[in-house]
Amino acid sequence: MAMEMQSGGKMMGFLVILLVLFIEMAAPTTASRNSFSTQTLEVQNQLKLLNKPAVKSIKSPDGDIIDCIKLSHQPAFDHPMLKNHKIQMTPNFHPEGVFGENKVASKMKPGSSRNVTQMWHLNGRCPEGTIPIRRTRKDDLLRASSIKAFGKKRHKTIPQPKSADPDLITQSGHQHAIAYVDEDKYYGAKATINVWEPKIQQPNEFSLSQIWILGGSFGEDLNSIEAGWQVSPDLYGDNHTRLFTYWTSDAYQATGCYNLLCSGFIQINNEIAMGASIYPVSSYHDSQYDISLLVWKDPKEGNWWLQFGNSYVLGYWPAFLFSYLSDSASMIEWGGEVVNSESDGQHTSTQMGSGHFPKEGFGKSSYFKNIQIVDGSNNLRVPKDIATFTEQSNCYDVQTGKGGNWGSYFYYGGPGRNANCP
Repeated sequence: MAMEMQSGGKMMGFLVILLVLFIEMAAPTTASRNSFSTQTLEVQNQLKLLNKPAVKSIKSPDGDIIDCIKLSHQPAFDHPMLKNHKIQMTPNFHPEGVFGENKVASKMKPGSSRNVTQMWHLNGRCPEGTIPIRRTRKDDLLRASSIKAFGKKRHKTIPQPKSADPDLITQSGHQHAIAYVDEDKYYGAKATINVWEPKIQQPNEFSLSQIWILGGSFGEDLNSIEAGWQVSPDLYGDNHTRLFTYWTSDAYQATGCYNLLCSGFIQINNEIAMGASIYPVSSYHDSQYDISLLVWKDPKEGNWWLQFGNSYVLGYWPAFLFSYLSDSASMIEWGGEVVNSESDGQHTSTQMGSGHFPKEGFGKSSYFKNIQIVDGSNNLRVPKDIATFTEQSNCYDVQTGKGGNWGSYFYYGGPGRNANCP
C-alpha cells in the first residue's frame, strides 16, 4: 500500500512537471511579449506619421481609402529642411513644346488609344487646398520585411545597360526591357505609356513600366527620379495597376520611397493620388488606354516637376534632395521591370507590360510612344541614338520604331517563363 502511494505520488509529481513545462512553452516569454508590443508600437507610430488628419475621406470601389489632406500637412513637411518651405504652386517654366501637342482623341481610331483616370474618382473628389493620399493600413506595414523597409525599393534594381558584368545585374532578381539615352546632359523626359494589368506569380514580385531620370554613377551615389505604373501585391495588397513615383539620392540605401510614403516629394494637385488605381486598363486585342508622364527640371528654382497627362501638374521634388540631379541627369531610361524570384527553381511567369512580346504590335503588346527628352535650352525634343537593353530577350524583349504621330516609340515586354525562357 505504501509502495502504491509512493508510486502514485511520483506519477503525480511527473504530471505536474509536464504541466508546468507545457504552460511555459505555450505562454509567450517576456522577450516575445516585449517584441510584440514593440512592433505594435512601431506600427502605430508609423501609421500616425503617414496618415495625416483628413479634411475628407473617400472610399474607392477598389477598397482604397483616399484621404484629402491639407496641402501644408502632407508628409513632405516632416523633412527638417522643409520646415519653413514656401510651397511653389506652379512651375516657373514648362519645357517648350508641351502644350503644342494634340490631346488624345476620345474616339478610338486604328493605332490610337484612350485616356485614363483613377478609380477613386467614381466616388468623389478632394476639395481645393487639399491633396489626395492613399491611406496606409496596418496590413500594408506588416507585409513589408520590416517597418523601416516599407515603401522602399531594394538596393541595386536599376538596369545597367553598359555594365561590364551582366551577371551582376541578374543576381538581384530584377529584369528589364528598356530603351535609353546617355552621354549628354538631360533636364527631363516625357513619354506616353500603355497601361495594362500584368499577372504576378509571387506576392513578393512586381511588374512596372516607368521613366528613370538618373544622375551619378551606378554605385552608392546614384540619384534617381522615377514615375510610371506598377502592379505590386507586396506594397499595395492587391493586383491593381497603380500610378507611382519613386526617388533616391543614394542608390536606394537610406533615402527615398514610393509615392508619399516618406518626406520628399511635394504634391500640389488635388485630383491625382499617388499609388491609387489607374482606370481603366488596356485589354488584349481590344480597347487600349495610356498615360502621359513628363518629368522636368525648373531652370529657375532647380526643382524637378512631375506632370500627369496634359493638364495635371502633380508637384515637385525639391532640388536639395539630390546631389548629381541638382545639376542635370546623365541618363534617361524608359521601359519595364519585373522581379524574378525563381521561387520554384524556374524563371518567373510574372508578366511585363501586356505579357506579350513586342513583335505582336498594337493592341497586343505594350508600348511607350512619343519618347522625348528636355535639353539644356528647356526644349522637348526627340532624343538621338536611342539604345535598347534586356537581360534575357527570350523572356522579355524590346523593339524600337519611329514615325507618324507616335514619334520615337518602342514595344516591350513578354510573358516571362515560356518554352524559350525556362
